[in-house]
This record gives sequence, structure tokens and C-alpha cells, in this order.
Amino acid sequence: MSDLLQLVVSEGASDLHVRVGCSPTIRVHGTLHRVEGPPLKPEDTEDLMRSITSEEHIQQVRENGGADFAFAFGEAARFRVSVFKEKGFFGMVMRQIPSKMLTFEQIGIPETVRELLFKPRGLILVTGPTGSGKTTTLASLLNIVNETRDDVHLITIEDPIEYYHKQKKALVTQREIHVDVPSFAEALRRALRQDPDMILVGEMRDLETIEAAITAAETGHLVFGTLHTTGAAKTIDRLVNAFPVNQQETIRIQLSTVLQAVISQLLIPRCDKPGRVAAFEIMINTPSIAALIRDNKTFRIQSDIQTGSKYGMVTLDSFLMEKYQAGLIAREEVITKSQDPTTILAKLQEMELAQAVKQGKK
Repeated sequence: MSDLLQLVVSEGASDLHVRVGCSPTIRVHGTLHRVEGPPLKPEDTEDLMRSITSEEHIQQVRENGGADFAFAFGEAARFRVSVFKEKGFFGMVMRQIPSKMLTFEQIGIPETVRELLFKPRGLILVTGPTGSGKTTTLASLLNIVNETRDDVHLITIEDPIEYYHKQKKALVTQREIHVDVPSFAEALRRALRQDPDMILVGEMRDLETIEAAITAAETGHLVFGTLHTTGAAKTIDRLVNAFPVNQQETIRIQLSTVLQAVISQLLIPRCDKPGRVAAFEIMINTPSIAALIRDNKTFRIQSDIQTGSKYGMVTLDSFLMEKYQAGLIAREEVITKSQDPTTILAKLQEMELAQAVKQGKK
């Protein structure tokens, strides 16, 4: 296991897959690569799993079919580990947690997001599919708070804790689900009695947690949360639809007042060099957007984002086009990752035609 983890670190891989029937596999810049060697046998995967997994977590796998925890590989790296059963055998996926916090410039996130970190209250959501860099973005945002603000108590609630935040200017409390507290919802309820200014909810995965996060934002705290959605409208619909129908109107009213912003992101393979680049959609809640949320007209939010650049808003599609024109991502990535592929394709063809005409004149 030590050799495999060293390979992950040296290759800059994001993930390591260990399962019966194939050799260990690593993901580098979004692409899977098999490690040379024979396919793993059941006893191989069990030995590898046992070398880093506590008896308590092994018991969780036997009882529930899976367990998640964080693991430190000496000083070299930390990993988020998911152990599971597959066809009766042990399997494992380990995600490397970067050891250094990224700056705004390294993430590539618009500078207007920095202003959100100084809001006195409200709900800020960072969304995107699994592996899109949500945790890294949030950790970097909180690190900026930690380095610049000595007037805040920041509580993080995570499963498991991925980035350790050292005490800098801010007072930081990090709580881990199943280690320090049984659930996200319970941790949120307890957090309100612990004099917080900011609360990070690692995952808003159920109705109880969503409800507690909205309540915390309503009662004068700045709450950060994550959802596995893409785009502001889908994110708001996901939150509202988590509630019974008879509560949805009330939740829309609450969201319209507490929501500060939705930051959606994707990671796109670079075409200029190895690596990936983040693409963002930023929605800032304005009186117009708040009205659309209240009136259940979230399908119109995209239009407000398109015309909201003066508030710091940007659509995912325009962000993708910008990265394409800068030579960072391929044409196909722009089309397949865009929210409106038909419009994007028409814009690309228009650009290419204009370029061809320009070259013809030369």
C-alpha cells in the first residue's frame, strides 16, 4: 500500500482504485491508468484494505456495505477513503486531498466571490458533480477567512474531515460525523449553541440537514454548504423539492431571503498542457432573483445571470467560451459541458466563420 500511495503522490493522481479482478488503477488529470502488474485477488484487496482501515470501520463495512474515513500518508498527503463490498469482496477508492490550500488565482474563481466571505449572514452553496473540486474550493475560501478575519468563530461539519485548518486569525472548530457527532443535522443544531459566526456543512444530503442549514442562515450565521447539482436553478429546485409539497412555498420564501449565492463548478481537462481547469457559474441573489425564487420561476434565473455581470454573476457557458478562446480547453469540451449546447455551437460556428473570413482577406 505504501508503494501505491507513493505512486499516487508522485504522479499527482487524484484517485486510487483497488478492487478484485484488475490491477490497481489511478486517475491522473481525469483519465484512468492501470498500474502495471497482475490482477488483484480477493486476499490482495483485503490485505491492502486492512493495512489502513481500523477494526471499527471494517465492522461498518461488514454491517452497512461501506465506510468512509480520512487517512494520513505520513507528511506526504492525506486521503479520503471509501471502503466497500463488491460481489462479496473488499474494494476501495482513495482520493488524494491536496496538502496546500489554493489561492483565488490558482482556483481561477472570479474575484467577486471574495466579497461573499464578509457577509454577516446567509447561505452560500458550492455545487457540482462528484470530483468537481467543491471541497477544494470551499477549503480555500475558508482559508482566506482564517488568514484575514480575527472576528469569527468558524465551525466545519464534515464526513470525514478532509482539510485540516490550523488556527490562524480565526477561531476554527472542526467536527467529524461518526467521530465527534452522529449526524450533520445534529451537529448543526449543536453548532448554534457554540457561538459560531460561520458554519460549513460538508454535505446537505437530507431534508433534516437542509432544514437545519436554512435555519442557521436565518438566525444570523453565514452558512456554506455543498450539493451535487449543476447550475443555480437546479440547485434551488433540489432544495425546495427535498421538502413535502405543503412546505415548499414556505421554503421558497425562506430561500429567497437567506440565499446569498450559488457557485457551480466543473473540472475540465486542459488542452494546452496536462491538468484540469475549473469552470464556474456564479449566481448572486438580487431582488429580481429573490422574486423568481419566491414565485417558483427558477427557469428564468439563467436570464438574470446572463445580464447580471455588474453584480459579479457569470454563466457557465460564457465561462467555458472564455477558457476556450484563451486556448485552455478543447472545442468539444465547451459543447459537451455547456448548459445550452445548441446556442454554444451556433456561437462557435459564428466565431469560426468570422475567423475564416478574416484569414481569407489576408
